[in-house]
Amino acid sequence: MLKIDAIHVAIQSVEVLRGFSLQVNSGEMSGLIGRNGAGKTTTLRTIMGHLPIQAGTISFDGQDLSKLPRHARAGLGIGYMPEDRGLVPELTVEENILIPVWTAKLAHPQERLDFVYSVLPELIEMKDRRALLLSGGQQKLVALARALSIGTRLLLLDEPFEGVAPALSQRLSEVIASLAGTTVSVLIAQSDLNHSKNLLNAEVVIERGANLSTTVS
Repeated sequence: MLKIDAIHVAIQSVEVLRGFSLQVNSGEMSGLIGRNGAGKTTTLRTIMGHLPIQAGTISFDGQDLSKLPRHARAGLGIGYMPEDRGLVPELTVEENILIPVWTAKLAHPQERLDFVYSVLPELIEMKDRRALLLSGGQQKLVALARALSIGTRLLLLDEPFEGVAPALSQRLSEVIASLAGTTVSVLIAQSDLNHSKNLLNAEVVIERGANLSTTVS
């Protein structure tokens, strides 16, 4: 489904990814594990087209992502939950969830919204609340919901459990675990495996922008 082959990526002339490779198979959950600054967020941002590739390739279902504009990822069914949540403060919860659906110009946005609310029913009561009025934990849920609204084939989750209360971490784990056995592939970037060890089919460890190890269960 997703194949990263020996990519090199620099930020302000500093090489962050140095020949890094990774593969996520269809319907599987993979973990991208590494300490802060190892290159996890850079990897996800590169997949999403926010950073250019200097060398190597990234393909999704055989299609070269580097040749596509950033907004085209939504149309391919790729959902992204950034570490900083990335919500639009003045928009409501529901509007934030629908942003990638509108971007991809999907024909039946209500169907995606209904799916999101079926997975995260706790968001229904806050759907008309502006994002700036939410707690940090609630914003995490909305960011996950936004990724789910468009991520029909691949979900990229950057530190989904970071900085949230234990109860919310458990809730996030439940939602992600519910995707196991479906056709959706999931790549979770995190510093440790405390919340997702039992979810993953494979673990790729990144260190200083390069592959350190790969474990397949």
